[in-house]
Amino acid sequence: MRHPLLDLPPLDMLRGFVAAGRRKSITLASQDLCLSQSAVSRQIQALEEYFDAPLLVRRHRAIELTPLGDRLLAIASPFLDELGDFSREMRSVDRQPSVTITASIGVMALWILPRLGSFQSAHADIDVRVAATNRLLDLRSEGIDLAIRYCRPADAPPLAVRLFGEEVVPVASPEVARRVASSNEGWLGEVLIEYDDRARPWLRWSDWLSARGLDKRQPKSSMYFNQYDQVIHAAAAGQGIALGRVALVLPLLQEGRLVALSETGPGFSDFAYWMIPASESPRPGVAEFMAWVLREAAQTAEGVSALPAPP
Repeated sequence: MRHPLLDLPPLDMLRGFVAAGRRKSITLASQDLCLSQSAVSRQIQALEEYFDAPLLVRRHRAIELTPLGDRLLAIASPFLDELGDFSREMRSVDRQPSVTITASIGVMALWILPRLGSFQSAHADIDVRVAATNRLLDLRSEGIDLAIRYCRPADAPPLAVRLFGEEVVPVASPEVARRVASSNEGWLGEVLIEYDDRARPWLRWSDWLSARGLDKRQPKSSMYFNQYDQVIHAAAAGQGIALGRVALVLPLLQEGRLVALSETGPGFSDFAYWMIPASESPRPGVAEFMAWVLREAAQTAEGVSALPAPP
């Protein structure tokens, strides 16, 4: 006697048909399945050949199910949903809940994201969610496990752990650095790339130049950005000189994509970067991520101290 399992249609054919039947559109079904329209059409055609009967009627911009197609959709749709639920449940058995981290856009782009691959390689069972924003979020109400924040010691909350301090030095691409070295104008003969944030005077050229007795002279021109990572990307692209936060631009300095220009050494602020957990007793996955952040911060601090003095 023929086994009933041998009478089941192939799953891929059913999936394409159900997606199209639910959406009443092959175009939308192809988007849901991340397939081309022609691939979904072939799946449905193959299923019609399997049953030797039409399952849908193709209109100019839509499709309609035949009576047989309606019957099949009513049977197959809940079956595939149940099978999908089971598959997700089984695949997530050994996975830990995701870890959500927030930081400013600049810190996320320049410090966390370039390093994140090393954590994912070592912890494939931990998913990471990134929330990059310059707003100060309430960690518990927003469902966030961990924050990297930039503030003075007096403003750091009780659970905060200091990662590294803030050192600032003018940076430019190697080409711009060579031009500065050979020019009598120095920095002022180049475009000064400005971080447009009045709350951070040590990151603004006017205060930097004033502290060095150069405020009476006008730079060639200025370029303004409202995100710090944009400032650094512009400098690395040779568009001018930026005030580099050494810990954040360390990889670019080490790779030679940026060069430190200060003749008087870096400037320091009393701000620092802090890791702040949402809970005193973080979940195992969050604890793993926190340990990784601390290791990366220690390497960053060592790298900053090992940098050669600017010329």
